[in-house]
Amino acid sequence: MAGNTVVVFDFDRTIIDGDSDNRVITEMGLTGLFNKLRFNLLGTLSWMLEELHSQGKTVEDITECLKGTPLDQHIIAAIKAAHALGCELRIISNANLFYIETILEHQGVWGCFSRIDTNPSFVDEEGRLRILPFHDLSSTPHGCKLCPPYMCKGLVIDQIQASVSDSGEKRIIYLGDGNGDYCPTLKLGENDFVMPRKKYPLCKHIHANQS
Repeated sequence: MAGNTVVVFDFDRTIIDGDSDNRVITEMGLTGLFNKLRFNLLGTLSWMLEELHSQGKTVEDITECLKGTPLDQHIIAAIKAAHALGCELRIISNANLFYIETILEHQGVWGCFSRIDTNPSFVDEEGRLRILPFHDLSSTPHGCKLCPPYMCKGLVIDQIQASVSDSGEKRIIYLGDGNGDYCPTLKLGENDFVMPRKKYPLCKHIHANQS
């Protein structure tokens, strides 16, 4: 049964208890500036990384900050157990690849995941960390009113369902917490499951829209 199961995790406030973007902003002294500029989350975070670079902070400094992100040992154990049982583990996240890889690699569970769908990131020739949107904002909008312009998690679930259908019937288990996790849960089938974090927005959406 486990071999027929795809477990899809959100990252912030699901795998980790807090928010990876907020950790970098808080621990590296940019909270006040962020609060003044948080009109566009992805754009503001990119600007924050630019500001850190201008202050002489390096990618290595950001890496060390992320390595200090607490991750509950029960979560680590659950990830390792599901992987050992043969479940396919994936992540769909509004964070970014650099943050996610750094944290999971440090915790020893990066290799448990077969695919990470998130905002891509890279280090440019000047040593500056860059974050790009998952959906190309210059192309046709994804059209989902429930999700931010830079990423629709529901479209990713569509892609997962299309890919696993070629290998026989599989069950999806989705774990998430936030408003952005509601759209992908609407894509799940009758044999799939959602595990919302209690008392968080996703749980409230599900209870408010039960039919």
